[in-house]
Amino acid sequence: MAGEQDTSAYGEAIEELQKARIKLIPENAYYIPEFITQHEEEQLLQKITSVPIPRWKYLSRRRLQSWPCALSKSNTLLASPLPQWLISPIVSRFTELEVFRNSPHKAPNHVLINEYLPGQGIMRHEDGPAYYPVVATVSLGAPIVLEMSEKLVNRDHLQLEGSERTGASQFRILQERRSLLVTTGRLYTDYLHGIDERLMDADLNPQTVCNWELLGDKEAFVTGSYERETRISLTYRDVLNVSKLGNGMKFLGRQ
Repeated sequence: MAGEQDTSAYGEAIEELQKARIKLIPENAYYIPEFITQHEEEQLLQKITSVPIPRWKYLSRRRLQSWPCALSKSNTLLASPLPQWLISPIVSRFTELEVFRNSPHKAPNHVLINEYLPGQGIMRHEDGPAYYPVVATVSLGAPIVLEMSEKLVNRDHLQLEGSERTGASQFRILQERRSLLVTTGRLYTDYLHGIDERLMDADLNPQTVCNWELLGDKEAFVTGSYERETRISLTYRDVLNVSKLGNGMKFLGRQ
């Protein structure tokens, strides 16, 4: 009976995710609006903004927090639990949807928190081999447009650098506040993603936004544009290499 219940629950989770699949994108991306409630969003924002200043890492175009810690130079994570406020209710909902069912640790073990002010962004990039190829991102505070382009390779099958890496095939995903975006498979391995540096996102319509039909509030974008506000993202991933606490000194030596 327990096995039958597990199979049934898995089937329901797959069905729920398939409803959220962005059909205009290659394998695979899923978008769920209002993944968390407004109250849950407010609680998360309060936690994030109240952490001690040293917890933030300041970059030229954004600032970020790494939980439970940053990866080492060898892309290893020091084994440590995520804080409870990053687990409940988000990770439990990932479990219900079987988002990380096939990842090595069956759950995310790392969260990157990025804050983008109006006009800030991040160049198109790939997350690389440190993580299992599933990324789950929850957006807080304001919407943002994620730009995705297929990577180019040269005739020797070596990846190109800088702007030469951006292919012609491009997708735009509008991430509303409180939404969940899950990217997997080829979208993780073969595409670059980034956020353009601008004060306003424009040309938003069913022809240019590939997840338009899945948006929770299309009316909010009926004018085709919006002025950016401060947006915070929670990016959940499963780091492949994890070091036990017993190897802590060896790990710290590689920082």
